[in-house]
Amino acid sequence: MGDRWHVEVDRSVCIGSAQCVHHAPGGFRLDPARQSHPVEPDTDASEQVLAAAEGCPVEAIVLTLTGSGEPVFPPEE
Repeated sequence: MGDRWHVEVDRSVCIGSAQCVHHAPGGFRLDPARQSHPVEPDTDASEQVLAAAEGCPVEAIVLTLTGSGEPVFPPEE
């Protein structure tokens, strides 16, 4: 992919399903309250991180291009 992504988790929406950790174990962690956090807020684009965002049951994960802020997921309509 070659791009860098900024990863944000809306913890007011996160339900702690851990689907993000399942899809991208090196990209996300759950805190003691079972809220998701990106391991690195700015990371290399990867299929695993995208799968984590797409697999989040409450769409709490937002991916944007680092620098420009252009949306990656969810896509603009």
